[in-house]
Amino acid sequence: MNSLMKRTNGHVPAATFSGMVDKFFQNNVGRFFDDGFWGFNGVERATSVPVNIRETDKAYYLELVAPGLKKEDFKVSLGNDMLTVSFEQREEQSKQNESEGWLRKEYRHRSFSRSFSLDDTLDAGKINAAYRDGILHLEIPKKEGAQTVSRTIAVQ
Repeated sequence: MNSLMKRTNGHVPAATFSGMVDKFFQNNVGRFFDDGFWGFNGVERATSVPVNIRETDKAYYLELVAPGLKKEDFKVSLGNDMLTVSFEQREEQSKQNESEGWLRKEYRHRSFSRSFSLDDTLDAGKINAAYRDGILHLEIPKKEGAQTVSRTIAVQ
């Protein structure tokens, strides 16, 4: 944090007692209202899931890194030449202590969605998916005899 301070003969004046008290309250009272101080890490937002993509002569292999889920949590769909992988989880957590008179409820929502364009060289009818060790593995086979076109294009 940059601040401007009046200097006297090249020296910064000593802090006043009221200035030190103000600084103490700014630092500590602010921390009291900080959710991280109480162990709350904030609201989780929809996140992008890391994806590793590998190509061989016969197929594309995708690995979506999504630990802590079950295979039933995923929705893998195909439509309009788009492969979409998504997940949505809603949780409600309640903790009670009637003798102390408090009740706490926290809601958690996690979701993601990733879509991939498929071209006509891929066999969409033979896509396989498996979830192991926190990674969703997708295999997208290439059509037999299909070749991708690659060429260099001159810039005009």
